[in-house]
Amino acid sequence: MYGTVLVGREGAVARLTLNRPDKRNALSAELVADLKAALREADADDGVRVVAISGAGKDFCSGADLSALKKIAGASVMENLADVDELAELFLLPRRMRKPVVACVRGRALAGGCGLATACDLVLAAEGAQFGYPETRIGFVPAMVMAITRRNVSEKRAFELLVRGLPFSAAEAERMGLINQVFPDDAFDAGTDAVLADLAERSPSAVQLAKRLLYNSDALGFEAAVRAGADVNVVARMTEDMQAGVARFLERS
Repeated sequence: MYGTVLVGREGAVARLTLNRPDKRNALSAELVADLKAALREADADDGVRVVAISGAGKDFCSGADLSALKKIAGASVMENLADVDELAELFLLPRRMRKPVVACVRGRALAGGCGLATACDLVLAAEGAQFGYPETRIGFVPAMVMAITRRNVSEKRAFELLVRGLPFSAAEAERMGLINQVFPDDAFDAGTDAVLADLAERSPSAVQLAKRLLYNSDALGFEAAVRAGADVNVVARMTEDMQAGVARFLERS
């Protein structure tokens, strides 16, 4: 269905694969559009409980496509605004979706590719994966991904990652809290499959409510966040999933 994204299903898991391996899955305009469409399609499918994003070939995503960089150099302000709006929408989309979105990272996830991975709800990486924001080395700014990075690591660490632009390993990313889990390279597929299967077993309504509450709490003070949690608690109590779950628990007691 899509020229640059492969779509597959394994039970309740939708697998989206960036399919430009000869370009290290760089973010062309076509890939950005295809990935957004595939994400929306998966989110609308009631048979899907988890969405996984990976890259074909050796790398997850190397960031902006070279042709896109050439286009930027000669584009007008308004053309640049339209272009960045498309990319910004991609970074926002995983948080807006009902389903959990998991980045499964092998190889390099750099610049916008690192932003794409960390925009997902969970990031799973192979031991040999490499992350980084090298934009400042060509006079560019990792501007849109800054909001994502700053929500995951300390201010001092965010400054270092975004301004120095040095690459860092999956193990370092995990220690900083930027990604969730690292698997040995030869156990990566089995490890990610287990996490995705575990997520798929969770109550869809509970996952959706928890995800929405977590991200909507970003702008709330403590008391407002607790109050918002109380409201979601009421909604959760009335879902079929919770009522069935409580019934099962009481039967076992």
